[in-house]
Amino acid sequence: MPKENHSLSVEFVLTGFSDHPELKTLLFVVFFAIYLITMVGNLGLVALIYVERQLHTPMYIFLCNLALMDSCCSCAITPKMLENLFSKDKMISFYECMAQFYFLCLAETAECFLLAAMAYDRYVAICSPLHYHTRMSKTLCIQMTIGAYIAGNVHPIIEESFLLRLTFCGSHQINHFFCDVLPLYRLSCVDPYVNELVVLIVAGSILVLTITVVLISYFRILFTIFTMKSKEGRGKALSTCASHFLSVSIFYGSLLFMYTRPSSFKEGDKDVPVAIFYTIVIPLLNPFIYTLRNKEVINAIKRIVKKRKFCST
Repeated sequence: MPKENHSLSVEFVLTGFSDHPELKTLLFVVFFAIYLITMVGNLGLVALIYVERQLHTPMYIFLCNLALMDSCCSCAITPKMLENLFSKDKMISFYECMAQFYFLCLAETAECFLLAAMAYDRYVAICSPLHYHTRMSKTLCIQMTIGAYIAGNVHPIIEESFLLRLTFCGSHQINHFFCDVLPLYRLSCVDPYVNELVVLIVAGSILVLTITVVLISYFRILFTIFTMKSKEGRGKALSTCASHFLSVSIFYGSLLFMYTRPSSFKEGDKDVPVAIFYTIVIPLLNPFIYTLRNKEVINAIKRIVKKRKFCST
């Protein structure tokens, strides 16, 4: 093998949306608008939860960190994608590639554990309301959040350490708009079987663990809700879980479709629409899912608006 393949000096070409050059201006405007809305929505939600003391509860602490991870995901992917829409060479170095995948993997992994923690929080709140403050203390909330970030950092380190065993001696063209491990495996001159096995074991374990927590929590929640005698109580309980369940369904559905298909390691172009959905669309939707149906968040926004009006007068 040539020496440069082992020196991390290799560069890749992100083809992105090169099949539709006539649409690059439209795509830039659309994705730039989505990026701005995503960042304003998520960081605005973080600021709102930080400022409003009434929102300093476990559920909103998890939601605050979820919004941070959505911002991280968007920052890792969208700026480089926007740059490549008008770039002639569309080059990305191996170091940039590793950094992009690291922050994306960190965000997605931490989000898996945060969604599981939020499901457990809703389970305790609905199934054991009298013991909520003892079973779901702020200390446990902080520990679960720290655990999500630790897992989020460990996962990409494992993936990237195995990625270093690969060499790229042929085509350096990645048929994707960002550096994901699956497109890189297709370019490797070394058999990526070990890497694929690591992805299945590590990423698969994370998905199985967190999905199991979510499913068990929601089965218990639904059982408790349907045994309630009060229609008003059932409606209130369902409304508190609806936004989270919708977010969980969209997030895990796209990840499972992306990484667990039998042909996911071989196909290239078919990954792009799904990848757009879970890296760009979901971070855009989450702030709206969690705010438009959440009375506490809406009331907090109204209080801030009233305070500003009062101060201005």
